[in-house]
Amino acid sequence: MKKFPDFVAPTKVAYLPDRGPTLHLRRCSLQSVDDPTQQWTFDKEEVRIGSMEDNDIIISDDTVSRYHCRIVQEDSGYVLVDQRSTNGTFINKVRVREAFLKPSSIISVGQSQLRFNAREEEVQIVPSRSDRCAGLIGGNARMREIYAIIEKIAPTATTVVIDGETGTGKEVVAQAIHSLSPRSRNELVVFDCGAVPPNLIESELFGHEKGSFTGAMMTRQGLFEQADGGTLFLDELGELPIDLQPKLLRVLEQREVRRVGSTKASKVDVRIIAATNKNLEDEVKAGRFRQDLFYRLSVVRLHLPSLRERSDDIPLLVNHFLEHGHYNRAAGDTQKVRAVTHEAMTALSTYPWPGNVRELVNVIERAVSFCDNELLELSDLPDYVRNAKTSQATIRHASSSTGGHRRAATLSTGTTPIVPMSPTAPAPAPPEELMAEGVTFKDAKERWVASFERDYILQLLRRNTGNISHAARAADIDRKYFRKLMKKYDIEAAGVDEDPEPTDS
Repeated sequence: MKKFPDFVAPTKVAYLPDRGPTLHLRRCSLQSVDDPTQQWTFDKEEVRIGSMEDNDIIISDDTVSRYHCRIVQEDSGYVLVDQRSTNGTFINKVRVREAFLKPSSIISVGQSQLRFNAREEEVQIVPSRSDRCAGLIGGNARMREIYAIIEKIAPTATTVVIDGETGTGKEVVAQAIHSLSPRSRNELVVFDCGAVPPNLIESELFGHEKGSFTGAMMTRQGLFEQADGGTLFLDELGELPIDLQPKLLRVLEQREVRRVGSTKASKVDVRIIAATNKNLEDEVKAGRFRQDLFYRLSVVRLHLPSLRERSDDIPLLVNHFLEHGHYNRAAGDTQKVRAVTHEAMTALSTYPWPGNVRELVNVIERAVSFCDNELLELSDLPDYVRNAKTSQATIRHASSSTGGHRRAATLSTGTTPIVPMSPTAPAPAPPEELMAEGVTFKDAKERWVASFERDYILQLLRRNTGNISHAARAADIDRKYFRKLMKKYDIEAAGVDEDPEPTDS
């Protein structure tokens, strides 16, 4: 245990190669000056003091208000906030409305005096024994390690960055942290930095005043204000434009926002959880992400393993999807499909899942729709899952030297692994109609390529739940060209999460 005279670092996770993840947990303690045997220790983000029974510290004193004051844990330290008490709150005999606390400060509440102290504890992360945590499912040791970290950091106010491949469940992790925190009584607001045109992001995040730009017909709250008292989840953080990053940094440091077109700043109490499928260290080196913002956000970083890194969780996930999926309900709200054959489960477990858990959900939903009995069979699965052969040379698991995170490495240049065909395997035969008499080589080639392009675009859209930006990124092609291909093959985006077109601001 370490004690610091003036400053206690915020809660953070350190990854040590010889010891695994270690949590540096910030705690505060309060001790009665008159009766030193009375002592309270907290690692939560807010401690409430008053005479009512639902306070964290209850003081039975007629001079103490029902909800007298509170101690709030911020990134830069602990702040004492008076709750408009009748007789006031004092630090070292000075009445305050809001002030930072230093170790050994004396807080006077009515006739009682409390000595404040703060310290940092080093806690070794022991994997949870449970195979679930809030909405997260998986008994793999890596996942159970993440559960243990979530359970420790959720009650604190610390900022969290979640990284991992597309479809690994980063938003589910954010929901789990929020649901296990004191902020769960307020809203979790989600913002996808890659799904909003750059010229509208500032207005979305910080709000705007009426007439501040073309189309601003009325005053509007931003997402920071909407999330006040709760949590703001910034998805695809790596897509945030470089010119907006200083404004986000300012909000994180000062905890106040200023709407577009306004000269007045408003205080906000928001916990930030961010997610990215990019390597932010590489983005910093490339000049696409500010180093100061990176360090400000990277207090606790969680790396989610890909599904192929925890393939032992696939049976548990499949059974959960069958049990709870709305698509698997029959008459009387019973399960349509109750189990999976050994052959089908083997195919599901050996497929490399480039789209991770999101792709697995889509495949199970499709398979259920094709299944005619209570047992899901191999023939109900898509061809590309049934016929896939996982190559050990293609899918390797390596430890990344950056930040101590273990990451999956593939031979492909993108995030989707390439599953090569066997050298002795025959080339796929073209459809018979393309080999018919009178069909020229040029016509056959164009029709076969067109068939591939259409199927490829449809599959990417399914894997990315209709999000065009994500699908284009997974294909490593420009979004405009992706749209062009959709238009060419008459693929509609109705009802999906299509990105809005930029407008003048």
